[in-house]
Amino acid sequence: MAIACTEAEWKILELLWEREPRSMPEITRALEKDTGWTRHTVITLLKRMQEKGTVAVDESGPVKMYRALVGAQAARQDQTRKLLDRVFGGKATLLVNSLVDTGDLTEEDVEELMRMIRKGK
Repeated sequence: MAIACTEAEWKILELLWEREPRSMPEITRALEKDTGWTRHTVITLLKRMQEKGTVAVDESGPVKMYRALVGAQAARQDQTRKLLDRVFGGKATLLVNSLVDTGDLTEEDVEELMRMIRKGK
């Protein structure tokens, strides 16, 4: 399933993956320090996410409660595939090479990657 998700929407999904359901005020409070978003911004994002099918709202109680309709694993895999295709021509080796060249991989990261590769065979 292709997941259309902006960077702003991703922040909300991450909160919902941590703990759900959450109300709009809870989401706003959790994000306002880092983002500066007001309740109006969060409401707009949540409405857009409902339209896209990435969040659902439960209006049965006194406060609307939101939950993610996409799982973290599926969303990460989808976004990784999009990044690989768009930036690295679909080649994971070019991504890893870029991480090595910039020094973003530690020795522990390389060891973990090697374990994962061996396990995947």
